[in-house]
Amino acid sequence: MVQAGAGSRKGFRLRAYMRFAVVLALPMAFGFGGAAAEPVPVPAPTTVAAVTPPQEAISEPPRKTRFVIALEHRVKYEVQALPNPNRVIVDLPNVKLQLPPALSGAPVGIVSGFRAGLSAPNRIRVVIDVTEPVVVEKAEFDGTGKGPALLSIEIAPAAINMAALVQSAATAPPGARRMSIGAIQPPVPRPAERPDKRAARTYKPLIVLDPGHGGMDSGAIRNGTVEKEVVLEFAKTLRDQLRASGLYRVAMTRDDDTFIPLEARRTFAEERNAALFIAIHADYASSRARGATIYSLRQTVANALAASARRESANETLSTEELGRLQSLGQQAPTVKGILADLATRETQVNHDRTGTFVKAVIENMGQSTNMTETPDRTAAFQVLLTAKVPAVLIELAYVSNRADAEQLRSEKWRREVAQSIRSAIDNYFSHQGARLPL
Repeated sequence: MVQAGAGSRKGFRLRAYMRFAVVLALPMAFGFGGAAAEPVPVPAPTTVAAVTPPQEAISEPPRKTRFVIALEHRVKYEVQALPNPNRVIVDLPNVKLQLPPALSGAPVGIVSGFRAGLSAPNRIRVVIDVTEPVVVEKAEFDGTGKGPALLSIEIAPAAINMAALVQSAATAPPGARRMSIGAIQPPVPRPAERPDKRAARTYKPLIVLDPGHGGMDSGAIRNGTVEKEVVLEFAKTLRDQLRASGLYRVAMTRDDDTFIPLEARRTFAEERNAALFIAIHADYASSRARGATIYSLRQTVANALAASARRESANETLSTEELGRLQSLGQQAPTVKGILADLATRETQVNHDRTGTFVKAVIENMGQSTNMTETPDRTAAFQVLLTAKVPAVLIELAYVSNRADAEQLRSEKWRREVAQSIRSAIDNYFSHQGARLPL
């Protein structure tokens, strides 16, 4: 085997270890988005030295390949081998680096190509394509720390490691500890992922916030407090907290002083397949009443919605063409319609049950941040609650007719605390797996 001069140790190398030859790839600057334009200083390249192997040895595959990346300084890194397609991934912070020269077409060792680029803000990923399944035998920085930091990655075909494992097991003396298959490639430690980053890849329920009134409809006015204004400010505070959590998508029926018809508010949530609809209001009374109240749809009205859904579901679910085919079934048609109607009734009941679960969560959490009325869990037939498709509640935050309540409604600190308690109720509600399933 030919040994390269000592000076080549400080440059880039993509080295294929073969029985009769060593092939060295010379260094070349490589830049891409996020890295500085100037290259990392690299010493002058050493002349390539190689010996042509005998003809019978040319077809023998390389045993290992070393891939070296030059960095401006040592950094924390992650290396892992992945299948389908076979490749090695190197994750680095965004630092200046150089890679070996691009391959001319033929693989060098078991490396068939490589590329690099920004994989995330301030993160660089180097992808090394390989010709077969591999394991990373070693990854470490070479040298003494002077000059560029050279990250050396030794890659070997997985078949070699498997053969070594079998040989080791076959020759081990009786009673000796035998390596397991899992010992071929120990798992690469991965840093713990922050909950908000993990949540960003998961399902995010859509929550629709509906600040009441708006435009020409000012709502209740008393004690220097205008309902349409305070409920809009509260809805924005809650929206910002929900979005900041990274767990939810949030939409608002209005985010300025605009009048939205009641039916349009409900339709807004239904058309977007919202997972939760929260109407936000402030109350008024001629008495000295104060505190918050949560309304859900009255049971008798919910039953009527279920009955209506049962009657109309088949016609709404099926197209005109499908209805024509259904009629051709003769006596079987009522059975099919009945199945569809049962499904619609079940959907309505599930929606009602989920609403009840959320109401309990709101009362439990909101009561820790503000006053509640003596009977905070109430039902009504409010127009915005007349839906069988979305769990819906209407929250009366406080009474503008009560001086103390009106002062709270205008308090930014109070809004933040109460919004946080409602956000906690939402977290509690969606912690139930059933709440995340579509209706």
